[in-house]
Amino acid sequence: MRSAAVEHAPSRAERRNFQRVRVKIYGRFMLEDRTEHPCQVIDMSPGNVALRTDRVGMPGEKVIAYIDHIGRVEGIVTRTSPDGFAMTVIASDRKKDKLAAQLTWLANKHELDLPEDRRHERVAPRNPMSVLHLTDGRQYQCRIIDLSLSGAAVEIDVKPAIGIQVMLGTMRGQVVRHFEDGVAIEFAVIQRPETLDSEFNAPRS
Repeated sequence: MRSAAVEHAPSRAERRNFQRVRVKIYGRFMLEDRTEHPCQVIDMSPGNVALRTDRVGMPGEKVIAYIDHIGRVEGIVTRTSPDGFAMTVIASDRKKDKLAAQLTWLANKHELDLPEDRRHERVAPRNPMSVLHLTDGRQYQCRIIDLSLSGAAVEIDVKPAIGIQVMLGTMRGQVVRHFEDGVAIEFAVIQRPETLDSEFNAPRS
């Protein structure tokens, strides 16, 4: 019996049979007309991904998606639904091996619905003042309540829509939750402690 970890490049049949993982992770995707839109992954395997979106691609259309915890994924729309679409994943065997490992990790992660990975300690930065940049060019002064390697809670007067892409200082991320005084942001990639230290003068653990 094969272990869950992928030891060698899997055959096509094995990739088709890889169980889809139901996850709640966010990202954005770009269609052939080069417009970008937010999305949420419903389920995913190394060969396919189902997305919940407001904008639906057409069957056969090429898509480039940037998915939190996963990274860049290229594919082609295979079917549509009223609230999104499914796409095949176009990738090398090596890339699909990596996707399989990432999905195994996500399947075993118990707190997927949280705005940050709670295994990353949250700290209050010594320099809490920052600027939140929206993709349309708007900028807002904000105060960082706390942050971790994977996200931040920010006190701010405005509440950008959940799923919108933002920049907190130089950190790219996405709004994942609203609360009374601000928003929670999940970074697009897990940050390095020294990066947070230089950006926000955060105390190291």
